[in-house]
Amino acid sequence: MSAKAVRLDKLLANLGYGSRREIQGLARVGAIRLDGAELGDAGTRIALDPDLPERLTIDGEPLDPLPGLCLMLHKPLGVTCSHKEAGPLIYGLLPERWRRRDPPLSTVGRLDKETSGLLLLTDDGALLHRIISPKAQVAKRYRVTLDRPLAGNEAAVFASGTLMLEGEERPLLPVDLVVEDATHCAVTLTEGRYHQVRRMFAAVDNHVTALHRDRVGGLDLPADLAAGAYRVMTADDVAAVFAGG
Repeated sequence: MSAKAVRLDKLLANLGYGSRREIQGLARVGAIRLDGAELGDAGTRIALDPDLPERLTIDGEPLDPLPGLCLMLHKPLGVTCSHKEAGPLIYGLLPERWRRRDPPLSTVGRLDKETSGLLLLTDDGALLHRIISPKAQVAKRYRVTLDRPLAGNEAAVFASGTLMLEGEERPLLPVDLVVEDATHCAVTLTEGRYHQVRRMFAAVDNHVTALHRDRVGGLDLPADLAAGAYRVMTADDVAAVFAGG
């Protein structure tokens, strides 16, 4: 089956390169090339072949990833998963042009401002909902640093499926806890309730002082992905999310 074809100006405008009028200006001055040849007509229809970003250049730079983009990002502390809140925002870590993409990039779930680690973003709404759907049971693992030593019964309490969080009417699903030392552990959960990990430890009279997510499904945060850096996910990376861990 042949790839879908779209007008060049519509494609580039949706990727955030500018308005259609601005794209027409780029075409007129020879800034857009396909396979090395100038595309002087912004109304030209372009097939959305998978290799298009390798063949189409804008001002000598490869085309940005096509729609269907999925990213893994190492979220640093102090950055908010929002488009509008005050202070540093997660989208400020991405190329400025990407903030104008249509469909837009959205985070797959959220990490609060004081939580670091693996965060996924995508412009594929169906994929986003597939990952966060309760039916998918995609597990997330967090590394936890605590204010006080573990009492010793936390693993049993979290695994029981009976723990109630303050202000809620149904218990948490079972959560796996692995003790690393007196004040460090890893918890793996399939729900994503508001500040869930912090509230779980508050419920057993402890306090989380640091929280870091290092795995989503079967996808680990790469050791070489520095805080604040991102990487385009491959098909294998996306498959790993649903592969468990």
